[in-house]
Amino acid sequence: MIAVARLAIVVGIAGLLPFLAAVLGLFMMPAKSVVIISYFYLYSAGILAFMAGIYWPLAMQLENRCYPISPLVTMLLSQVFFVSAGIGLLLPVPVQIVLYTVAYMGLYVVDARWMKGYWPDWYLKLRLALTGVVLLCQVAAGTWFFMAHG
Repeated sequence: MIAVARLAIVVGIAGLLPFLAAVLGLFMMPAKSVVIISYFYLYSAGILAFMAGIYWPLAMQLENRCYPISPLVTMLLSQVFFVSAGIGLLLPVPVQIVLYTVAYMGLYVVDARWMKGYWPDWYLKLRLALTGVVLLCQVAAGTWFFMAHG
């Protein structure tokens, strides 16, 4: 495995720790839940915006593109995910639950379907695993919120 793959795995797993810690915190420290849920969605927005930023430089590769999406669509996708991340922070928690869950699923679908030829196989496997954990955390945080707030 190349060094960049190992680094991506380590950084990807490290990036899951705040998601996992927040979900555990919601269930173990309910008195701090308002702060924890706020940080959970702030972190969700940050990671979503970071991942959206990956598409920006891809859109600028006009020669020898190896993926089927046009540069304009790639740039628009980047902006849709980025703006969703930011706007989501302004919305009430029940809407954030849906928005971030759908956005993370959408981000993976774009990579696995439309950009599949661009990414190496190890990256798509890593993204599937990381996205799966993030989606479980989104669902767990949403479940906690609805259990706590009826």
